[in-house]
This record gives sequence, structure tokens and C-alpha cells, in this order.
Amino acid sequence: MIQPEINHSTSLQSKTDKATSPAIRIVMPMPTTDNKPKLLTQLSQAIRSRHYSRKTEATYIHWIKRFIFFHHVRHPQEMAEPEINAFLTHLAVKEHVSASTQNQALCAIVFLYKHVLNRKIGDIGEVIRAKQSRYIPVVMTKDEVKAVLSNLTGDKWIIAYFMYGAGLRLMECLRLRVQDLDFSKNQLIIRSGKGDKDRVTMFPESVKKSLIEHLSKVKKIHESDIAQGFGRVLMPDALARKYPNASKEWRWQWIFPQEKLWQNKKTGERGRHHIDESIIQKSVKDAVAKAGLVKRATCHTFRHSFATHLLEDGYDIRTVQELLGHKDVKTTMIYTHVLNKGPSAVRSPADNL
Repeated sequence: MIQPEINHSTSLQSKTDKATSPAIRIVMPMPTTDNKPKLLTQLSQAIRSRHYSRKTEATYIHWIKRFIFFHHVRHPQEMAEPEINAFLTHLAVKEHVSASTQNQALCAIVFLYKHVLNRKIGDIGEVIRAKQSRYIPVVMTKDEVKAVLSNLTGDKWIIAYFMYGAGLRLMECLRLRVQDLDFSKNQLIIRSGKGDKDRVTMFPESVKKSLIEHLSKVKKIHESDIAQGFGRVLMPDALARKYPNASKEWRWQWIFPQEKLWQNKKTGERGRHHIDESIIQKSVKDAVAKAGLVKRATCHTFRHSFATHLLEDGYDIRTVQELLGHKDVKTTMIYTHVLNKGPSAVRSPADNL
């Protein structure tokens, strides 16, 4: 839009003229030669092109903003290893972040320079590293799991049952689609889990009856949505363009859909997304309180408990690693530290007195 602009810069006008009749000129938009998108937009595009999760995208953008503002809004192209060193050291010394948080910031910066700015980062010098803490996960006993589950109902009970019975992360559970269930083999297919990896795990037979009843209700809702002219779900990657009608098919529907419909503001299209994670987190928090647990149990505690109880029951750690989807067995080894009898079933000498 062309805007009139008052010109107060001319020195040829008298003071009276300036006060009564300011000069008016039309400012035309200057043609831009650089149509390159802004830095953060380029960062988002680079992340999405590599199929990273939306959470990773938000996290990387957060750290790049922090990095830029720490150096008084300098463009990263103007900065190099010393500025990266200063920022990471500041996080450890002044903000006392954990080692994993500091490493997360470094990963974001390395990604920016490598995939957006096309620059290699050399030796960043002696960065003061945040202290690596030794984390022992909170684990519920089997009786405590029963107590918490008894205070959940409906789809929230099924979701919690999956997190414990199959060792799923919360978002892995919420992103399950109808086609990811294999009732004949009691298997779940986890698509694009952490690290964008697929895996197969089991689901407990004890949840099958409730799950079938739940899916029957969800299918009726889906059929009603279709009859009203909507009923589409978001499709992964480019499948929506490749198969334009697939988003209406039953097999692609979320197992745990939201009660309310979402609407695409650009197209006006309406559909159902999966349940928001905050709803399940709050329900589990309330159930833990009602069960009278003193320990701080969350949704992820179900997954910790799944792994620990399998090891207690004598299952091989490599099997547990595969079911959890851990890349390195060292990650799974942490659960051996919370077993009642220790990693090698060592018995305390005091118990023999």
C-alpha cells in the first residue's frame, strides 16, 4: 500500500511554510533484490526438510534466538567459534543449566551453521561444561501402578495402560492411528518415534476388550463427521498430496481423537486432531494424587516402570532395549540401578543375618 509521507528534511522552506503547508511526497516501495527468507524461516525449512519433530523445531528456534540476543542481536553470519564458546559458557556458569540442556543448545547452533549458513564450526575452545548429573528414574511398584490406573477412566485409562503395558512415550501413544494396531499379533507399530525411528512393540491382551469398545465409539464419531462433510486428519509428510482422499479413510484416523474439531484457517477445512498431551498429563497427575503416592510420578514414569518390571521379571536387557526403542543399550542400563536386587541380583549380607 502506498503511503503519503511528510517531508520535513528540506531546508528551502520557511518556518511558516513548514508549519502550515508541509511538503508531501509519495514513497514508492523499493524493489528488493534479495528474496531470501529470514534466518529463522530458513532454519524452520531446513528442520522440516529433514523430518525433525515440531518440538525439535521449536527447541532449535528457541536456542538460536537466545544465541542471537545474547550477542546483542548480531547476525550469526558475523559470529564464529569465540561467540559460540561465550554463549555456552554463560549457560553453564551464569544460568547453571544441566549438561543435556547445554548440549541441546550446541546442537541447535551446529545445525544452524551447517545446514543454513553452510559453514563448518571448528574448534570452539575450552567451553566450561555444565556438570553431568547422574539421573535415576522414578519408578512405581506394581501395586502403585494399579492404584494410579484405578483412578483413571475411559480413553485416559487406555492411554495410561499403553504407556505402562507397552512402554510408550506419551506422544507415541497419542499419535497412534488405527492401522498401527495388529490385534492378531498383539502388536503396536510406533511410527516416527524419537529420532524419527519406527519400531514394533507389544500391547497387553488385558487392554484388548476395552480398546475394541473404544474404537467402536471412535468409528461412529468418524462416520458422523464424514456425513457432515468433514472427517479428515492431518497426514504425515507429503502423503496428503500423494493421496488426497486418504485422510478420510478409517485406517488413518487417530485412535484417541479430540472432542472438538479443529479448523484450517487457510482452507476452512475441519477435522479432529489427537488429544492434547496436557489433558493426559493433568489426568495422570490427579490420579497419582488420589492414589496417595508421595513420589513424583508422571506419564513418563509408566515407561520407566515398564522397563524396570520387565528386568525384574528376568527379561534380557537387549529385549527391553528393543521394546523401548533405545539406540544405545547404555540408556537401557540405567534401569538396572533401580531393581530391588541390583543389576546382578546381589543380595545384601544383612539379609542373611
